[in-house]
Amino acid sequence: MLWIPFTLLAAFMQAWRNAFQKQLSKDVSVAGVTLARFIWASPLAALYLTGLYHWQPVALPQFNGKFALFIVGAALAQILATALMVKLFKLRNYAIGAGLAKSEAILAAVLGVAFFSESLSWLGWIGVLLGAAAVFLLSGASFRQLSWPVMLLGLSSGLAFALTSLWVRQASLVLGLPFPHGAAWVLLVVILLQSLLLLTYLAWRDRHTLVALWQRPKLTLLVSVTSCIGSIGWFTAMSLESVALVKTLGQIEVLFMLLISAFFFKEKLQKADHGGLALIVLAAIAVMWA
Repeated sequence: MLWIPFTLLAAFMQAWRNAFQKQLSKDVSVAGVTLARFIWASPLAALYLTGLYHWQPVALPQFNGKFALFIVGAALAQILATALMVKLFKLRNYAIGAGLAKSEAILAAVLGVAFFSESLSWLGWIGVLLGAAAVFLLSGASFRQLSWPVMLLGLSSGLAFALTSLWVRQASLVLGLPFPHGAAWVLLVVILLQSLLLLTYLAWRDRHTLVALWQRPKLTLLVSVTSCIGSIGWFTAMSLESVALVKTLGQIEVLFMLLISAFFFKEKLQKADHGGLALIVLAAIAVMWA
């Protein structure tokens, strides 16, 4: 049951990361805000891995071609998913697209069962479906508002996020290291690869963004720290349990985000949010019992 506290930690940290990214995005481009997730997370992930080896020394991993494929796939899929989410910002019905992007849990369940030898109990499937309905309600969407561009972008983003999580889990399993060392190695390698890719791109195409991040060290550090701690929670939880269950329970992040919105940004909650939150709680209970 250790996957439950790690998932709750990940959801809580991700909610704060989104809040800090919201502030940073006022002055920094989307690519720069994305890089802020990784730029200080790499040394933090290295410190975390070093601490694990001091606490419990184990053998060093034997990297192979399968591991490399899963790592590259996960890193690129996450960048693609983020880019598709950014595209949704430019569309009129962003909230609907974002709600569809949260289809990650149900897509991860279907793909996991079909291609990754995962299994879900009937209670697990109920939890996944309740969670999908909850995030769609919280997006304020209705089926009459849907358009093909919004639907395709939202579902494509959800698919890319689902593949990221599934490949991260497979990479952890391939290493064959004891808990939680395998997840820590995957975390470090994925973040290093993503940092290298984004730094290279910005140095080539948009150096002003790197300067903008350098001029906002506190906010950049907060984004990186919360992102790194959140990733530790996600990667560790997914090394222990099915991605679909982890991501369904992780939708409790929406509750944390609404609380942060109310108390940190002083924004009022909508009455329509209550039904979606109730479904998220029911989904969380279902997957924990599953």
